[in-house]
Amino acid sequence: MKAFFALVHREFIEHRGAFLIAPLVLVGVVFTLALLAFSVDRLDSRMTGQLSFVVPTWVFEAGFAGLAGAWLSYLGFVLFFYCADGFAADKRNNAMLFWKSMPVSDLKVLLSKLAAALTILPGAVFGVALVSILIMFGVAYVTAMIAGLGNAALLGTIAGIYVQMALVFLVVMVCGLLWYLPYMALVGAMGSAVGRWAIPLALLLPTVISALEWVTLGGMHPFATRTWAYLTYRSTMPGSTNHLDKVFEGQESFNATLFITDFLQKFDWLQVGIGAVFALVVIYLASEYRRRSAAN
Repeated sequence: MKAFFALVHREFIEHRGAFLIAPLVLVGVVFTLALLAFSVDRLDSRMTGQLSFVVPTWVFEAGFAGLAGAWLSYLGFVLFFYCADGFAADKRNNAMLFWKSMPVSDLKVLLSKLAAALTILPGAVFGVALVSILIMFGVAYVTAMIAGLGNAALLGTIAGIYVQMALVFLVVMVCGLLWYLPYMALVGAMGSAVGRWAIPLALLLPTVISALEWVTLGGMHPFATRTWAYLTYRSTMPGSTNHLDKVFEGQESFNATLFITDFLQKFDWLQVGIGAVFALVVIYLASEYRRRSAAN
């Protein structure tokens, strides 16, 4: 197990630029712009403070959700390129022979890359995202204090919102990683075989499969097949947003427990299990191809 954890740690070291350093730079840039905006009077701190707290506290919940959504989009983008490129990095940097000289199987190497994509790499982005949102909340509270609206009760309300939304953020991120696991495994397996060509092939493959079904079994057009319908379903993470809809309509106050319970109950766990089995199969096939191609 120590060797496996070392492999996962290696993935973080090699790709910390995209998953840690770049997000930290983005946070630093946004924070600097916020400070400059107030310091050169581009924003009126009294006006922004009053606007932030005259309206209901769901403004903070919406702000957290907006930033969290942006960070999830960033995470999905970098994970796609990591799976397409990172699984072939050993071949590209001539490290294959080094790992072949150690008692580490190709399957363990590829599984470590997939494990890194599910744990330590998104964990780094999640940590930076929480820091960025904490900074946003801190700036909002400071502007409220300047406007004469800051007090202990307000600070407690903001802290409660932050903790609840952070828990929701974590649950949604974990569910998203599990839901898109077969995509990550497939792109990674293709990357281990064809390198960076996995990026265009991963985008082209669903269309090719759907077109083959259309040609062989018929249909209105290549995008009106069962294959395309299933891929469309698998490309959209399921889950209920009934509680959030009521919150934004003003019918209920936000409650993280209610949202998480409703979300997890409506989640398609059967498809998650099928996706996990599919991911293990394609990673195994990729490891066999990697082992045989390296031997030749």
